[in-house]
Amino acid sequence: MTKKALITGITGQDGSYLAEFLLEKGYEVYGIVRRTSSMSRGRIDHLRGGAWGDQIHLIYGDLGDASRLARIIRMVRPDEIYNLGAQSHVQISFEIPEYTMDTVLMGTVRVLEALRGAGLEARFYQASSSEMYGRVVETPQTELTPFRPRSPYAVAKVAAHHITVNYRESYEMFACSGILFNHESPRRGENFVTRKITRGVAEIKKGHREKLKLGNLDASRDWGFAGDYVEAMWLMLQQDRPEDYVIATGESHSVREFLNEAFGAVDLDWEQYVEVDPSLFRPSEVEILMGDASKARRQLGWEPKVGFKELVRMMVESDLAALQDKIGTGERGA
Repeated sequence: MTKKALITGITGQDGSYLAEFLLEKGYEVYGIVRRTSSMSRGRIDHLRGGAWGDQIHLIYGDLGDASRLARIIRMVRPDEIYNLGAQSHVQISFEIPEYTMDTVLMGTVRVLEALRGAGLEARFYQASSSEMYGRVVETPQTELTPFRPRSPYAVAKVAAHHITVNYRESYEMFACSGILFNHESPRRGENFVTRKITRGVAEIKKGHREKLKLGNLDASRDWGFAGDYVEAMWLMLQQDRPEDYVIATGESHSVREFLNEAFGAVDLDWEQYVEVDPSLFRPSEVEILMGDASKARRQLGWEPKVGFKELVRMMVESDLAALQDKIGTGERGA
């Protein structure tokens, strides 16, 4: 019998890779999308128009609409639910904290309540975040490391994480969280620092930009490949019992190191092109994050496949190719 998966946030980076992964495994995939004027679905267009076109279904919905979520879950009757939808940009969460809290925390509550009300035994995955650790008390961070959130986004993720645990323990739901450390790809949003860098590198190399403005260059993150991390999400829901897992590479690299690797991929010296803009610093910074994924390795058999240098070069090459395509069609990079 074909399994059904329901994904919130299917048009995002993680949602697109997860949908691809599940379709390859023979799932029927349902994705909840918001009705917007731009209707941006570029990350999943290749899935909808390809061989899997009859296995992927998009349904209008919103994490702010509890009644609609309940109707969707009753209609689809999924075997697995992956809650990836959210306002996921840390810096922006300082500007729109109320909206961030609503989509991240209350959106999670609404999905869990809709699932509980439907009386289904669907397995639930919650996208938790390494940002929850904030001002870390130990390095590397594990499933037992205390959370000390430093942004509205992180506070909301901590609350959503704990409410997932609460539903698991109170209602015996198969609900688990993946505490994913930073994961990037060519599909990463252009307002995230890694993609901002690799797109900037491509534009500078092609002569469409002179300078790249960034914030804190000393911040260090555990960067992995999003395509590897969605496998871990799926593996969590295949276990005998629900637990929470850190998903990370176990390496931490600074923004400076990312710059060095990205500009080095096109034989440029980043120090000649990058300017530090104090306005791009967060009101409260998280200086270093590095995860210990020993539990995931041991219990899930999961391992990251793409290393840091390979990831950076993959992103630079993708942005170079995308810019070349724009030039070829008469468009120009912003």
